[in-house]
Amino acid sequence: MRFWEDTGQPFDIHTRLESRSISFENRDGGKGRGGMSASPLGIGRKGDPARFVAPGECIELWDIAGPGTIRHLWMTTTQSPEIMRATVIRGYWEGSDHPAIECPLGDFFGFAHGWTPPFESKVHSVGQRNGLNIWLPMPFTRGARFTLTNELDYQIPLFYQVDYTIGDGHPETIGRLHTCFRRSNPTVLRQDFEFMPRREGVGKFVGTVLGIRPLAPQWWGEGEAKFYLDGDSDFATIVGTGAEDYAAISFCIQQTPFRFHGVNWRERDDRIDTGRVSMYRWHLPDPIFWKTDIRGTIQQIGLNGSNPATADAYKAMFVERLDDWSAASFWYEASPSASLPALCPLAERIADLPTVEPV
Repeated sequence: MRFWEDTGQPFDIHTRLESRSISFENRDGGKGRGGMSASPLGIGRKGDPARFVAPGECIELWDIAGPGTIRHLWMTTTQSPEIMRATVIRGYWEGSDHPAIECPLGDFFGFAHGWTPPFESKVHSVGQRNGLNIWLPMPFTRGARFTLTNELDYQIPLFYQVDYTIGDGHPETIGRLHTCFRRSNPTVLRQDFEFMPRREGVGKFVGTVLGIRPLAPQWWGEGEAKFYLDGDSDFATIVGTGAEDYAAISFCIQQTPFRFHGVNWRERDDRIDTGRVSMYRWHLPDPIFWKTDIRGTIQQIGLNGSNPATADAYKAMFVERLDDWSAASFWYEASPSASLPALCPLAERIADLPTVEPV
């Protein structure tokens, strides 16, 4: 039985799976071991709901022996763009010494620039006061270890809960979730932004969260997304028609968060060509498979005019641009897997974020 079928129909009650959860109230997910700490109200009365993560501290969120599947992660902390980019979540599968998931907290939970209004997609849901959720299944066979690092010079509060099952019957060939964050501020002229780094082996690309901060006036979103698959060199197998088109939006940017695609934040409603944009595309009903290798890029091309009368006039308006792009990409790949590209330093991650008062 495949892992996404293991839970059966909502009314099925017979299964080999066992449900578990880890939070500060039950750090190892032990059966009958939750809520054992004491508060002034007594033992088991909200004794350990949250911690403060010290400056520079790396805390272990969980270390679970497999087989199992992480099915949901909820987390919250202070609603601040700086915190969302300066705290880093890392995930290690099957005892690996390097992470398969390495991403700033906000981007891992579905939004760029460290801030978003409430929204829901097939993969994420984020509440008004920074309730962060991710619903992608994360299977493993021998072990799953996750950490969170606070790279700021002040402490942050942290609440979290991970919900998972044990006893899942996963084959060793199953894909483990990988997540990588990239930012280019600014991009390089005529050098396409690489949102999916080159990976070798076999895998399935499932989606990305893109952040754009336009650095010049006029429309910026004519660049085409491209996936180079299984030996592609100069030309890609999968090529789109424009940046907003990749997020399955059309004719510039509208704040429209849908299940598998959309824009969860558009900073300015009065202009189509200025202001930050956070958008996403989930390839869950239409995954991108590769057998030997993959690489994903998107061009930085804009327009130097508007309202062309013909297709030739439209193409004559294209211009290469420099803008600020970020991406958190998600894919499944076998284990063991190669190391991810190095995460960009803190100063690069938190530069030029929006000014939003912490909540």
